[in-house]
Amino acid sequence: MASVRHFRELKVWQIANEIRKDVYRVTNKFPPTERYTLIPQLRRAAHSIAANIAEGYGRFHYRENIQFCRQARGSLEEVCDGIGFAGELQLLPAEELRAIDGRVDECHKVLNAYIQAIQKRKNERQATND
Repeated sequence: MASVRHFRELKVWQIANEIRKDVYRVTNKFPPTERYTLIPQLRRAAHSIAANIAEGYGRFHYRENIQFCRQARGSLEEVCDGIGFAGELQLLPAEELRAIDGRVDECHKVLNAYIQAIQKRKNERQATND
């Protein structure tokens, strides 16, 4: 984490950005009836994952970074729910659903590890300041 100079270098942001692109791509194929419901909700949630990771990275305090990462995790859950619902409505093929679900699972793991790494760094810093 110390060698990262920009949020775009974070693996977790890169995965979140891929999810964002996936969601935009698949929602372009949704029927017009979803224009004011599922499409904007999914897109906002997908955008929020990467945006919150980026904003957290730009914050000065570890605690704020962790908070924004937790918000990103909530948005990730929202995408998971929306994509699952779209699958139930048969708005996207099963293989696309599996691919996005796999990326969401990967993002969960990497995001949780990133939060733990920030927390560890925060704790180490506090220990040296005591």
